Amino acid sequence: MTRSTTDSTTVLTSMYAAEAAYMAAGGPGRASFELLAPYFATDVVLHQAGGLPYGGTWRGHAGMEQFFLAMARTWESFELLEQRFLATGETSVVHTLVRVRAHASGRELTFPILQTITVTDGRVSEVHPFCWDTAAIAAACAPLPEGPAAKEVVVS
Repeated sequence: MTRSTTDSTTVLTSMYAAEAAYMAAGGPGRASFELLAPYFATDVVLHQAGGLPYGGTWRGHAGMEQFFLAMARTWESFELLEQRFLATGETSVVHTLVRVRAHASGRELTFPILQTITVTDGRVSEVHPFCWDTAAIAAACAPLPEGPAAKEVVVS
């Protein structure tokens, strides 16, 4: 392995561990973003698909804090089921399978996310997450018209 590969893998592994600690400490609005800040460049850019409830471009540490708050407003629970590093280096590719429960509908959804993550000078500088079906994700977040919200949806 080259040094850059080892460094990006270490940075990403540490960042995901810090994200888990952040969520365990109460997450957005309760835990301090300072748990995550050391892993993100001050000018980090996160690009989320516009069709998602938290879609748009989020910039800098303040933008990341706002992104995590938007995620917390959207998802009652957010669980990483499986994570694989498909490529590592200055730009890494990470495949993550998640299970979530939407606040608005109570619906559970399981879906994969593929992220390209750029690490510059030992910090995450840019993230491009790709979801297979943004329409299904957005639909799961819409309030149900009537009846119980216990339906689970799997996006493949």
